[in-house]
Amino acid sequence: MKFNLLNRINSPEDLRKLKVEQLPELCRELREDIVRELSVNPGHFASSLGVVELTVALHYVFDTPYDRLVWDVGHQAYGHKILTGRREQFCTNRKLNGIMPFPSPLESEYDTFACGHASNSISAALGMAVAAKVNGDEQRHVVAIIGDGAMSGGLAFEGLNNVSSSPNDLLIILNDNNMSIDRSVGGMKQYLINLNTNDTYNRIRFRAARWLKSKGMLEDERKKGLIRLGNAVKSAIAQQQNIFDGMNIRYFGPFNGHDVIENVRILRQLKDMKGPKLLHMQTQKGHGYAPAEKDVTVWHAPGKFDVGTGERIVGDSHNKPPKFQDVFGNTLVELAEMNPKIVGVTPAMPSGCSMNIMMDAMPDRSFDVGIAEGHAVTFSGGMAKEGLLPFCNIYSAFAQRAYDNIIHDLAILNLPVVLCLDRAGLVGEDGPTHHGAFDLAALRPIPNLTISSPMDEHELRRLMYTAQLPDKGTFVIRYPRGNGELVDWKCELEEIEVGTGRKLCDGEDVAVLSIGPLGNEVERAIKSIGEEVKPSIAHYDMRFLKPLDETILHEVGKKFKKIVTVEDGVKDGGMGTAVIEWLCTHGYTAEVVRLGLPDCFVTHGTVPELRKIVGLDAESIKKAIL
Repeated sequence: MKFNLLNRINSPEDLRKLKVEQLPELCRELREDIVRELSVNPGHFASSLGVVELTVALHYVFDTPYDRLVWDVGHQAYGHKILTGRREQFCTNRKLNGIMPFPSPLESEYDTFACGHASNSISAALGMAVAAKVNGDEQRHVVAIIGDGAMSGGLAFEGLNNVSSSPNDLLIILNDNNMSIDRSVGGMKQYLINLNTNDTYNRIRFRAARWLKSKGMLEDERKKGLIRLGNAVKSAIAQQQNIFDGMNIRYFGPFNGHDVIENVRILRQLKDMKGPKLLHMQTQKGHGYAPAEKDVTVWHAPGKFDVGTGERIVGDSHNKPPKFQDVFGNTLVELAEMNPKIVGVTPAMPSGCSMNIMMDAMPDRSFDVGIAEGHAVTFSGGMAKEGLLPFCNIYSAFAQRAYDNIIHDLAILNLPVVLCLDRAGLVGEDGPTHHGAFDLAALRPIPNLTISSPMDEHELRRLMYTAQLPDKGTFVIRYPRGNGELVDWKCELEEIEVGTGRKLCDGEDVAVLSIGPLGNEVERAIKSIGEEVKPSIAHYDMRFLKPLDETILHEVGKKFKKIVTVEDGVKDGGMGTAVIEWLCTHGYTAEVVRLGLPDCFVTHGTVPELRKIVGLDAESIKKAIL
């Protein structure tokens, strides 16, 4: 696209050459560029549209990359990427060998920290601000941009607590759009709705502070006293307490985040103000594109669409297998109707994990706790301790943040909580921050856990049914992103004996042990080898990483000298490692080839592309067998 202003900007330095009156036109062009590009190359849509004006203002006022902008999550950073020299490459966003889906210092000096998981920006930015003082970079400004949804995360509060007590000049920008992926929930959401400070009050206070400072009357101790007095006056006038002011973090706002000229004015005022401060900006997710404004949850990541009509281009789902998450959501309601003790828990992912199906059917028995994975696990443990049976659904990569909670608050007491780890294995275009690579290896050493992975939708339903039966303790079920294998996905709900796998085909020369949906790739590999006399291949779906099926392992250990293990997780410490340990312990000496994710962070691309790269597609499995 040819744009009058955007085509002239290859870096923020070019942006800063514009007159401030030109910025609204630049915002319009930037928004149009994002809309047109994402209509054909899908990505995180509504979040980036919501911060166009804020993004332009930040790069206009601050001397990036010397000044540090720390984005939270990264969903909102497409405008940032385009303005920082990546407009020509933006068409490769999220594609194999293209630019990364989220900001990363590995890609650009303008990307100051790793993004992908929520709530880390304040902590990282504070570290940078303190480092600037230690290193003598007194002129360096550091800004954290965090969304209201991410502000519910515990790490954000830990960061705020440290910001309030450490000498720093950090600026925190709260991008308040009342959304994460779904609607924001919890007390912070309601607090921000009610929080308001008069703009005239802010201007008078700021001018008074500048005058006192010019007269030498604002040394540190007097400044602290005046701030406390000002906070008390503000609380009395507004008839509300301000949590940020109470933590000695100067609060300004809320302001309209879509007025770019006003944003520039405010940021210039705050830029050189000493001490920590929080700027509250109210924005609209999907702003400037009517279809996205009307349904922000769908337009978080809408896929391809027609720019003119806003009609999403959705493939024909007729006679196609459902998504694993939808099988989970529907089965959970089915089980909850049978078992009144079942409740559902999700940390801000009701539509992403299909917990919204239960929320619609049983709103009093389903809980969205916000972006707070550790809390989700411990909250589930508390309910389980009092006799309920929580199904706690967390994306595998995000469950890493609850590792201690799983050990300390579930496993030690062996509480009956079903941990459903969605997006396990390779997730595709979201890349290394989102791949569910580590759950099998990380959870395997923890006592009292049952760890399982279904090969298809029928197995998922049966494992969910098994997990809610009495005396099953803490039960992990991991399954992948996307569609399954079976169009006819409904089946009878039957118990699977814990720790039992199944033999899918018999053979004489090579045994293939798989866990989870990659078993379907194994079946395709075996089928492609054909009916040759050699090798004769046996295939076992292990189902459980913990406990392993020792009957199958004894059979395999006695019969086969060549074994291939296949898993959609890191192979170091995963199922293949567990099999080797077991064989060694029991005196078997088979040659074992482990297939799994390598000891590196796997890039972004489509799942088939990535499986081929890491050797987990049917052709690679076939070669390993041969």
